[in-house]
Amino acid sequence: MVHDRSPRTDDEVLATTDIEALLRHGLSRATFRTALFGDGAIAAAVTLDRLGVLPRSVAYVAKIVRAGGLSYAAGLPEPLPSTAASAHLRDWLETAAQAAGTPDDEARAARWLDTVAKLIGLRRGSRAAGVPQAPVPASPDHGTAPQLRALRP
Repeated sequence: MVHDRSPRTDDEVLATTDIEALLRHGLSRATFRTALFGDGAIAAAVTLDRLGVLPRSVAYVAKIVRAGGLSYAAGLPEPLPSTAASAHLRDWLETAAQAAGTPDDEARAARWLDTVAKLIGLRRGSRAAGVPQAPVPASPDHGTAPQLRALRP
């Protein structure tokens, strides 16, 4: 077994999170919901924040999901201002549309998008305020502490 000598940041660990799998299982199964709204939402926020997406853009897509449904939102040609961010979000919306079996699942997906938007806002606000960031080693277990540390930019 080869060990990497340089520790990965929490952002790097979360970037490897399988958001599609969390959406597939977390929308309709209560046992995965904490992971979906925890690690999944943070990983999505990190991904979209790195691509420069504003929180209001994701919140707007959540409104579209509420008004037209997941399938409608997934079919939008460019749901976010950038092509790369749109590709990520479209994949997530398509997965969620396939997994959602009830109107409650659709509403849950919209709430998840709102959560992602709020987390992006927290990350941006933290950077804008110049909050000093202490180095924190990444934790492979994705427990509560890494979730909280991941809010840091």
